[in-house]
Amino acid sequence: MRENPYREDREELKELILQYQNMKQGKGHSFLEEDAFERIIDYYDEKDDLQEAMFAVELSLELYPYSASLMIKKADLLLATRKYKEALKILESAELFDSSDLNLYILKTDAYLALDQQSKAVELLEAALELFEGEERLDLLFELADVYDDYEAFDKVFECLKLILEADPTNEEALYKICFWTDFTGRNEESIRLHQEIIEEHPFCELAWFNLAAAYQGIKLYEKSIDAYQYAVAIDEKFDYAYRNMGDAYLRLRKYKEAIEVLEKVLELTRPEDVIYEAIGHCYHRMGKFAQARFNYKKAVHLNPDDSKLHYKIAVTYMLEDQWQPAVKQLENAMRIHRSMPEYNLAMGECKMNLKKYKEAIQFFGTVVRHRPKNVAGWEALIRCLMNAGMEEDALEQCAVALKATEQKPLFFFYASTLLFSLGKTKEALLRLENGMEKSPKLLKKFMELNPTILQNNQVVDIIARYKKGRKI
Repeated sequence: MRENPYREDREELKELILQYQNMKQGKGHSFLEEDAFERIIDYYDEKDDLQEAMFAVELSLELYPYSASLMIKKADLLLATRKYKEALKILESAELFDSSDLNLYILKTDAYLALDQQSKAVELLEAALELFEGEERLDLLFELADVYDDYEAFDKVFECLKLILEADPTNEEALYKICFWTDFTGRNEESIRLHQEIIEEHPFCELAWFNLAAAYQGIKLYEKSIDAYQYAVAIDEKFDYAYRNMGDAYLRLRKYKEAIEVLEKVLELTRPEDVIYEAIGHCYHRMGKFAQARFNYKKAVHLNPDDSKLHYKIAVTYMLEDQWQPAVKQLENAMRIHRSMPEYNLAMGECKMNLKKYKEAIQFFGTVVRHRPKNVAGWEALIRCLMNAGMEEDALEQCAVALKATEQKPLFFFYASTLLFSLGKTKEALLRLENGMEKSPKLLKKFMELNPTILQNNQVVDIIARYKKGRKI
């Protein structure tokens, strides 16, 4: 047994390079074997000295003109220098002498793809699959999967990976790839069956459990997906992607406490990410724990200060606590990044309105309705703001504009009725109330909120009674 094989190999290669240089320069009577030339060519190729590698391959082919392996080396170098047609020509010659070299088919495939001849690449590889077995066949299937990807035959990519896993159920590369392609092609049921079979044979394959979980998640069977993720992390307790996806599944089930636990595990296992802090913040937000939601949103902002959405989410937590001024500050941060975003303008208008800065609020709500004229929320906020500011005539004008812009949304009939009553225009107010009740009697509750004392008006009571009698409210 050699004591230091690496050192001996290095010395041997050094000697081969010296002999090659002497042969080039016509010194001495050096003779190099075919495999020695292969090592020399690889040496220069690895050093990115393609010119010297090509010189060495040309010299070797003068001595060994019928060597298929040296021809394949030359084709590889030609591909590296984008001489695709020349590469194909020499590969055709190599095939005449030895058609059993896997590299022959892989390099031919690369050449066809470079020449935008995907169909020829597919045809070649499909035929080659009949010639090889074992690891070489798996290599060809991976190559074929890549060609199908390039060809945009995505279902066939999935099928190639499935064939690989049927032959080699714990092949890590295939397990990683098929998870993506299952999601991309939507073939979750097939993936579930495939991975259940793999788990029966290899129950401690954490990637198979992960893929099974992801497939269940893909068809919204979140409880089953969580069970499978838990098996994956039981096998590999540092499997951060399993914890991450499990957190998403808990979120979908609105199990926020459990989601926080597994997402915090992700933070223990990997470097901090804004999306994880954001997800934890979202959980606390939905649980009504706004201070903790803010804490996590702010950690996310620290990692990704240019994400306007995070500043907006912090603002919303302040708004839910009626902390309007801190909310304004966060919305200003968001709007420095995306000024015209309707959601941000709507929130800013709400803050300004609650701070009784009506003129500013109207400007922000005006931006919302300009950008989203069919959106009911923007018009409602604008009209509400004008009403709070005591600008009933202006609010009534905006009701008319809103009705036109939103294709007669019944909500604005109720707003118009409220304003007309306020302005003492009872006849028109009753007409607008009837219009609203005709279209959407369920909005009566909203009308009552706008007019707490309206039931003192007998004509209003008559209209309501008529619609209650005629249809369900």
